[in-house]
Amino acid sequence: MVKILRGTMNKHRKGILLAGGSGSRLYPLTVPTSKQLMPVYDKPLVYYPLSVLMLTGLQEILLISTPEDLPSYRKLLGDGSTWGLSISYAEQPSPDGLAQALLIAEDFLAGHPSCLILGDNIFYGHDFTACLSKANENEKGATIFGYHVSNPSAYGVVEFSSDGKVIGLVEKPTQPVSEYAVPGLYFYDERAPALAGTLSPSSRGELEITDLNRCYLSEGSLQVELIGRGTAWLDTGTHDSLLDAGNFIQLVEKRQGLKIACLEEIALAKGWIDKEQLTKHVSSLGQSSYRHYLESLLQSPAHFLNQLPT
Repeated sequence: MVKILRGTMNKHRKGILLAGGSGSRLYPLTVPTSKQLMPVYDKPLVYYPLSVLMLTGLQEILLISTPEDLPSYRKLLGDGSTWGLSISYAEQPSPDGLAQALLIAEDFLAGHPSCLILGDNIFYGHDFTACLSKANENEKGATIFGYHVSNPSAYGVVEFSSDGKVIGLVEKPTQPVSEYAVPGLYFYDERAPALAGTLSPSSRGELEITDLNRCYLSEGSLQVELIGRGTAWLDTGTHDSLLDAGNFIQLVEKRQGLKIACLEEIALAKGWIDKEQLTKHVSSLGQSSYRHYLESLLQSPAHFLNQLPT
C-alpha cells in the first residue's frame, strides 16, 4: 500500500515529470527510444529528475511522454509502489511547449500546487535539498531557480535590477542580461493550469514556460532562488553533455561509494518503504552493481542513509 504523506499546505503539492520530445539532437541514439530512457552511467536518465521530486517530498507524480514511449515508462516504473509512490501517466501527442504540461496535468492536479521538472535535467548537491524544501514551502505564486553558467545565450536567463531584484526573463538572449540561466525545475501554485491556458503560442508555435513564469513575475509573485556553487546542474541534450553527465556520476559514485538518484534509498530514508519491501524488490534486479549496492544498504542502512539529504 502506498502511504501518501500530507504536507503543511492546505493542499499538498503534486509532481509533474515531462519526458516527451523527440530528442532529435541525440539522433540516432533516440530513434528507437525516448531520450529520458537513455543510460546515464548506471541508471536511466529519468531516475534523476524523479529523485528530485522524491527529495522534495512528493509522492503523487504524473509522467508525461509521447504515446509511443509511454509503454516503456510503464514497464520501467509501473505504478510507483516499489518506491512508495503513486505514478500516473499522460500523453503529450506533439511537443507543443513546456507550459503545455500544466494543461495536460490539470485533471491530475485537481486544484493542487505543482512541481514541474524536465526529464533531461540532473541536479546534484547536498545544499540543493534545502532549496527544494524552501520552494516547496512557498504556497503562493511560483518559484524558479537561477544557475550561473558560462554560456547564458543557450538558455532562458534571469534579468536583475541594479539592486538585485528580478525584473525580467529573457529567452536565449543574443546579448545576455545576466549569467543566471533558468533550469528545468519549476514550483507553481494551484493557478498554473489556468494561467497556462491564457498563453498564446510563440513564434515557434509552442506554449513557452518563460511566458508562464512572466505571468507570475508581472503580478509580483515570482521567487527566484539562486543555486550556489555546491550544486551541479547537468543538461543532457547533446551527445557530449550526455557523456559528460555519465562520467560525472561515475566519478562521484566511485569516489564516495554512494549512489546518486537511488530511488530505493530515498524511499527507505523517508519511510515510504521498509526493509522487507526493499528485500523483495532487490531480487528482481539481476546481478547488477545496482542490486549489490541495495544489498549493502540493507545490511548497513545507517551507514548509507546518514549520508543522504532528506
